[in-house]
Amino acid sequence: MAYSKRAYVEHVAIKVKDIGWHIRFFREVLGMTVREAMGPDGAPEKAWTIGGLQFNADPSFSGPEGRMAHLGIMVEDLEAALAEARSWGVKELPMGRNWLALPDGLELELMQAHGNAVAEALAVEPRA
Repeated sequence: MAYSKRAYVEHVAIKVKDIGWHIRFFREVLGMTVREAMGPDGAPEKAWTIGGLQFNADPSFSGPEGRMAHLGIMVEDLEAALAEARSWGVKELPMGRNWLALPDGLELELMQAHGNAVAEALAVEPRA
């Protein structure tokens, strides 16, 4: 498959002081239920919502800078995207070769999409 350079943001990871509050708020106000959690029941270290948010518990976080941990981006061709990214001189992070640090510090997690996931996500017209 030729690399078509098509991708979508799969999730955004955010540092939060009170993960329980954020889980409840996004569920009760916006209907974004938790699809996965990591850590003990009732006090997870991380939680992912249906709707693309990841909360990372960080009770000592004092902000305002650095609240966003990383962008999770689904790509049609992970190997081609990584090769293209390397040509830009980005830094690979210790979490894996698909984790990249951009020159200004923004971190990306590139993930291989399956099937037609990218095309289907890009076809959604949320404001239509």
